[in-house]
Amino acid sequence: MTATLLAAADRQTLTIGRAARELGIKRSEFDLAVHLGRIRTVPDEGGGGRRVAAEEIERLRRQEGFPDALTAAVRTVGTTEGAALMGIAPTRFTRLARAGLLVPVRFYLNRYRAVVWHYLAEELRQFAAEEANAPLLKGRTLPPDLLARLREGVDLRARNWRGRHGGFLRRQAGDHPWERAGAVAALLDPVQIAEIVPDPYERAHLYRFRPGPPVHGAPGSPTVLLAERLMTADDPHEIGWLRYDLTVAMDEARDLRPAPRPAPKPPATASGDTKPLRAEARETEPRGVEVGVTEPRGAEAGVNEPRGVQAGQVEPRGAEQRDPEAAPTPQPPGERGLLDRLLRRGQ
Repeated sequence: MTATLLAAADRQTLTIGRAARELGIKRSEFDLAVHLGRIRTVPDEGGGGRRVAAEEIERLRRQEGFPDALTAAVRTVGTTEGAALMGIAPTRFTRLARAGLLVPVRFYLNRYRAVVWHYLAEELRQFAAEEANAPLLKGRTLPPDLLARLREGVDLRARNWRGRHGGFLRRQAGDHPWERAGAVAALLDPVQIAEIVPDPYERAHLYRFRPGPPVHGAPGSPTVLLAERLMTADDPHEIGWLRYDLTVAMDEARDLRPAPRPAPKPPATASGDTKPLRAEARETEPRGVEVGVTEPRGAEAGVNEPRGVQAGQVEPRGAEQRDPEAAPTPQPPGERGLLDRLLRRGQ
């Protein structure tokens, strides 16, 4: 794509693979440049990952020395090549890296499933060029305090890589509060996360934004399991800082965007039945009698009304006359029938 087309499509975005081809660099070099913050990416509105704006491609092309300068900035070397670049033995290079003086930028697993660390060539040259580091490179032995730590088995390569990778995840999160919290949670063990985020709904929402290790492999494979171990903080001081950062990030996420929760259930009645009361009234009315209409007492009890009184009229209480012989015979409470219960309900 020419510069004219890129300028015309000022709002256009490109996929990661397409952007790498436009810049003339390898995909691995492009990913590392993004990791180091040298290439800015934007979220894909369709949810397909990250993309690169056309303006960013133009900005990189206008830089002095492009593309050699960009390629040199993301060049990585292993232990043997890095030691040759600094003019020291590979064993001393490894000791300096284990002591935390040289920070790896990436790693991979070889065919023996051993971790191979890679370092930025530019950073190694800068370290070797500083006069303050000359005793570490040209001295007969390393300083005593450094040797004592190495004898204790200290190895800060994984911790230093996590610190660098955590900064990359925070930059990728941007202003999204849950993505920022997920970037911190990516470096903590699930047990630590459960202690800081006890609410199951918040924890499930947090895991949606928790990135996985930067390796390719099937879940549960030896490569992925080893990468997860390297990505999980194990130093007490490191864990303490990450726990504090996650607590602060979760407080901010709760205030700005509370985690979604299931909708509350409708309230039930005292008996636990949620049917309308009107429906209950309809079910309890005797058949053949409409709701809200009172059947005449004489018709309900099965007693003939006195002569001179029309059906549906209520005779005055003082003029009411009943035949003693027609009165129902009292029965024990257990033998009263349906008719008597209907009679008492009408009264």
